[in-house]
Amino acid sequence: MDGASTIEEEVEAKITEETPPVTSNPVLNVVLTPEELIAKAIAPVKKEFLCPPKHTRPCPNNQTQDGVSSEVNDGYHSKYNKNTKSKRQLKRERQQDRKTGICPKIAKTGCVSSCVYGTNCRFSHDVEAYKAQKPVDLEGNCPFLSFEGPCPYGLACRYLGTHKDEKAMEVEGVGNERYETNELKKDVQKLLWKNCMTFPKADAQLKALGITDIYKLKKSEVKEEEGEVEKVEVEGEVEMVKADQGIVNGSSTAHENDAGENGASANKTEGTEEVKGNVDNALSTDDLRPIKMAKHSNEKPCSNDIDNGLGSLENDIEMRTEVEASRIDDISSETDACLKLHPREKKLIDFSGKLYLAPLTTVGNLPFRRVCRGLGADVTCGEMAMCTNLLQGQASEWALLRRHSSEDLFGVQICGSYPDTIARTVELIDRECTVDFIDINMGCPIDLVVNKGAGSCLLTKPVRMKSIIKAASATVDTPITVKVRTAYFEGKNRIDSLISDIGSWGATALTIHGRSRQQRYSKLADWDYIYQCARKAPDSLQVLGNGDVFSYEDWNKHLSDCPKISACMIARGSLVKPWLFTEIKEQRHWDISSSERLDICKDYVRFGLQHWGSDSKGVETTRYFLLEWLSYMHRYIPVGLLDVVPSKLNWRSPSFYGRNDLETLMASESAADWIKISEMLLGKVPDGFNFAPKHKSNAYDKTENG
Repeated sequence: MDGASTIEEEVEAKITEETPPVTSNPVLNVVLTPEELIAKAIAPVKKEFLCPPKHTRPCPNNQTQDGVSSEVNDGYHSKYNKNTKSKRQLKRERQQDRKTGICPKIAKTGCVSSCVYGTNCRFSHDVEAYKAQKPVDLEGNCPFLSFEGPCPYGLACRYLGTHKDEKAMEVEGVGNERYETNELKKDVQKLLWKNCMTFPKADAQLKALGITDIYKLKKSEVKEEEGEVEKVEVEGEVEMVKADQGIVNGSSTAHENDAGENGASANKTEGTEEVKGNVDNALSTDDLRPIKMAKHSNEKPCSNDIDNGLGSLENDIEMRTEVEASRIDDISSETDACLKLHPREKKLIDFSGKLYLAPLTTVGNLPFRRVCRGLGADVTCGEMAMCTNLLQGQASEWALLRRHSSEDLFGVQICGSYPDTIARTVELIDRECTVDFIDINMGCPIDLVVNKGAGSCLLTKPVRMKSIIKAASATVDTPITVKVRTAYFEGKNRIDSLISDIGSWGATALTIHGRSRQQRYSKLADWDYIYQCARKAPDSLQVLGNGDVFSYEDWNKHLSDCPKISACMIARGSLVKPWLFTEIKEQRHWDISSSERLDICKDYVRFGLQHWGSDSKGVETTRYFLLEWLSYMHRYIPVGLLDVVPSKLNWRSPSFYGRNDLETLMASESAADWIKISEMLLGKVPDGFNFAPKHKSNAYDKTENG
């Protein structure tokens, strides 16, 4: 982008305007040796770069949500977090923005007659009025200059001033940028909305495995105050099920998850949570559902039906059961089981020695994966997507499956509670998307997922794990991988007893995160247990380790200590320093400069604008995800400032000065300073802008780490 040469000057000017933020400094007046600091999990920063410790005592009432005193983020709270708006007010503002916003068709073409809706369009067609109220163009070039043809956002682009020379755009853009795939087609989405999508392969395999008939009633019905409840025995698991709950898209997973990107994804945090809570429900009961009543799109319910409530439920269930049984019989007759590929004939992926970027919630989006791909990542995986949301055709969830053409070896990660849901999702992804492998998450620790019977909860149900992996691997030829944690409860590891079976169930690879669900992200990962599991794994199953890889020395140590491990998955380490992939490939500690780190942020912004758009909405979406990433990247301590190298992921950073103003700014814990960095790349924030990081990490929490 243009104006890059003046960035350092802008940084110096901005820092002189306000007092540099002072973070909580774990280094007291007592002088400790580097070895003593490391023993306390404190980064041994050279004395000449340390900030003097603060003696002010923060008020308990002024603590922020993540435990940082309001004194630290005072500028952020005073300038950006006042007058939080209600949901109703935000909805009104969005509706108002639509009225004032230019019609996308007209913005792209510049012709008022190009909109097919005419006067019925919900957007404005007044081009001159839109230009009068449009924000000032941002500095730099349009991110679509490297594409063939004109900018797809036209008049709405925040870099409109660079659109003048169309010929130059076409000449410069030939072949410079590639494309994105795995978009949700509108006809597919409509079929999912109407519950008309068929899954012949999944249904045939479910019937062949006997999974379809498992959920039939085997015990007497019991009535409760809330309505009829059926007692169901599923493969030895007795569970209580409400009789009036339905299924989605032929799936028996009504309760798996009804939250989209702003639901499950918005609550995927690293923070410490209570483990007790609803654990008993999560472990012993998973709400199974009866068959869904047939839809009558053109009929309205009569008054008798309403008065009788569920009076005709039994007839409807019986009718639906007969229809489903006949349909499955037809499918099984068409799909000959003997034509199924032998596991050895399936496409296999060799993960040996490859740098694998883990699926990361919120921050592991497509632009971030492009950054890591450019820095050396070999394997990339999309963010975790909930199966029920995919089967419902939610566009926000399908966006997590998007793939850039630069991702040579790409997989998607899905999460579900039951084999039928996952089998149908796997078939749908295999049919509509281009992926190299599909990863099934059985380790997600957050309550919203676990309480639905998915994620880490599956570690307590080995029979269901078996059904899920078998059904998924038998449905598609795409390799199926699995990601797990060591156990549900701390000290009760169980993967070592299952690993010999997981390969025989059909999984190609298994990734083991060296922590339990109860542990979350506190304390270091248990790599000794990962080694133990890898040694017990059959030769046909590739085992990958995950947890606390933060330098090339960590990578080398894990692979040399246990040659049975194919590779290491890199997760939070890539968020703090995405150039970790370069360090591993070049076998060096990169003392990266602040300007080089800012260049990486520039690349991210360019990729983000290409992905989310260069209009005002796309700019602010890019800004939001950039700030989420900066909430991790600020933890990086430059190599040149350390007494001991390499650094560890669990080290808590003392307050320190950088070698220049930009490095000091990038090390700040204050969200206000992260916003300053975003303003250097994306212009001023809108009025009333506020930001609080979604992830509240406890990785540096003193009580957890001892």
